[in-house]
Amino acid sequence: MSSRISETFEKLQAENRMAFMPFITAGDPDLATTALTIRELASRGVDLIEIGFPYSDPIADGPVIQASYTRSLGKGLQISQLFATISQLTKTHTPLPPLVGMVAYAIIFRMGPEAFVKTAREAGFSGLIVPDLPADEAADMSALAAAHGLDLVQLIAPTTTAARTQRVLEIARGFIYCISIAGTTGVRDQLPAELLGQLKWLKTQTKLPLAVGFGISRPEQVDELRGLADGVIVGSAIVRQMGAITTDGTSTVDALQKIGTLAAGFVATAHRA
Repeated sequence: MSSRISETFEKLQAENRMAFMPFITAGDPDLATTALTIRELASRGVDLIEIGFPYSDPIADGPVIQASYTRSLGKGLQISQLFATISQLTKTHTPLPPLVGMVAYAIIFRMGPEAFVKTAREAGFSGLIVPDLPADEAADMSALAAAHGLDLVQLIAPTTTAARTQRVLEIARGFIYCISIAGTTGVRDQLPAELLGQLKWLKTQTKLPLAVGFGISRPEQVDELRGLADGVIVGSAIVRQMGAITTDGTSTVDALQKIGTLAAGFVATAHRA
C-alpha cells in the first residue's frame, strides 16, 4: 500500500523536482510555537516536515540541535503533550505535508513500541526515523510501523558498508536518509565529493527516494545534488532561527518570518525542474 511519503516523492519525481524537508525541534521554545512553525512551513510549500523528539542524549546531532533539545526538555516537555499538539494541528489545519518523527528508540521503548506507533499514527505522523535502532535490529519495528501505516525510514552514512547497506535497503520504507558526512549535524559550506559517488551507487541499488541531510545550509547546495538525490533535509539552519527567540530575544513573528523566507528559498530551488 502506498504511503503519503511515497506518494509525495512519486509526484515530485514525475515532475522532475526535488523534495525539501525542513527539520524542527518540538517544544523549542514551546509547543504553541512549534505548531505555528509547522503551519508557516506548510504555507511555504515544503514537501515534508521532520519533527525532532527532544532527547537528553541525542545521536549525531550537532550543537545547534542539541541546544534546542536541552531548552525543550528544560521546560518539562512531555511526549503526550507533543502528540496532543500534533493531533490538534493535523485535525484543524489542513492540508499539511507528511510529518516524519525523528525519535530515539529509548523514547519508543519507554512508551512501548505498539503504543508509540499507534499514537504517532493517530496524531498524524506519516513516518518515523529512529537513528539509534540498527538495521540488524529494526525488522520488527519496521513491520510494526508498516502495520499501522507508518514508514520506518532508514539512515545510510558515508561509513555504512556495502553489506550493511543491503540490509538497510531490505527493510527501509518511504525514503533513504543519506547522511552527507561522517559526523554530527550542522551548517557546512561544502558537501563532500564522496557523497556524490555514494548517491550514484545507491541509485543502482534501490528505487527508494534518496534524501540528503546533515550540513545543507544554502539553497545553492541543492543544485549540487540535482539528478542524484530526490530530496534535501535542512535542520540546523532552521533550528538556529527558532532558538533565537530564547537566546537573543527575537520575537516569534520575526523568527517565523525568517524561517519562512529560508524555507521558500529552498522550495524554489528544489522545485526547479
